[in-house]
Amino acid sequence: MTSSTETTGIVIEPQAEKINLLGLSADKLERFFADIGEKRFRVQQVLKWIHQRGVTEFAAMTDLSKGLREKLGDLAEVRPPELVSQHDSKDGTRKWLVRTDGGECVEAVFIPEKDRGTLCVSSQIGCSLDCSFCATGKQGFNRNLSAAEIIGQVWVAVKSFGGFDERRDRVVTNVVMMGMGEPLMNFDNVVDAMGLMMHDCAYGLSKRRVTLSTAGVVPALDRLGDVTDVSLAISLHAPNNPLRNELVPINRKYPLEILLASARNYLHKLPDTHRKITIEYTLIDQVNDRPEHARELAQLLKELPCKINLIPFNPFPNSGYARVSGNALERFRDILYKQGYTVTVRSTRGDDIAAACGQLAGDFNDLTRRKARHEERYRRNENQPVRMVGFNGS
Repeated sequence: MTSSTETTGIVIEPQAEKINLLGLSADKLERFFADIGEKRFRVQQVLKWIHQRGVTEFAAMTDLSKGLREKLGDLAEVRPPELVSQHDSKDGTRKWLVRTDGGECVEAVFIPEKDRGTLCVSSQIGCSLDCSFCATGKQGFNRNLSAAEIIGQVWVAVKSFGGFDERRDRVVTNVVMMGMGEPLMNFDNVVDAMGLMMHDCAYGLSKRRVTLSTAGVVPALDRLGDVTDVSLAISLHAPNNPLRNELVPINRKYPLEILLASARNYLHKLPDTHRKITIEYTLIDQVNDRPEHARELAQLLKELPCKINLIPFNPFPNSGYARVSGNALERFRDILYKQGYTVTVRSTRGDDIAAACGQLAGDFNDLTRRKARHEERYRRNENQPVRMVGFNGS
């Protein structure tokens, strides 16, 4: 048997740590089987056993030969993340806390709607960015999730709803990479996991039903269209650079004009010329919710095929921000409507179980010490009003 580090990236030897097949893309799984002297058709068989039937024991994969099952038992495993807890909201939202390798925990959330069921998946333990209105960002950062830990959240959710029973209708119809973490900071693992979400022998979701959301890691976004054609969402949250610098600090490195140019280039790479980017805009009371901001946003986006998703800010401890008022939200939405934009307002779901947008926190060791710094800063400034950065740089 030949060892290989150039294909799967892992030396395949009986005494080596077992490779977790859960996170291997179809291409990497094909290379794995080639390395152990097996034919290509084994890929489809094993993908279906793992991702469509939920089987984790090789002995139960009955259309594999006994010799192959024994070989796989020596070399590999199928190991989903450990389910720590499940919480169900009164509105039907469901949140899972899962334990990853090393003992850290991340959260995933399922949001049921009339015509679909959307699973929000995490890509990092914590977040390497520090957006000021996001609970995850305030918790700091530990590490990137592996592809197995990312797709494992989908596996756990499907199992939770009995989705591995072929007689049941699909419950998880959409997946959004909008949970804990910045997906483009974990590029390769996220791309592999999304590939499994869309593979016909795995979860079989269409490219329009898998969405990656980014705060604007431009070099990775420039690469994204070369390897996938999933739907794209941009976490914008501000219509000008001075305000976005405060809310989304990565904007200082990749300002709006560079980010939106990269987003347009992503669309140009797609074979489907009718696709649009979703612009996510969290409305925060007295911060970015003024009529002037709405008009400036309409002007900013006029050259980008897009739809706008307005998200009322969901409070969390020590954020220093407040939820937008209903009147301000409607006024903001109506200004964009009149400018010809398709605008949706995201309903607040799961806030009774801290599962609403921006509230995911997980349970992990912050290697950046960011959480402690934020808590100390809040103690010093808790009686100070939030500073509003004006539009047009004022």
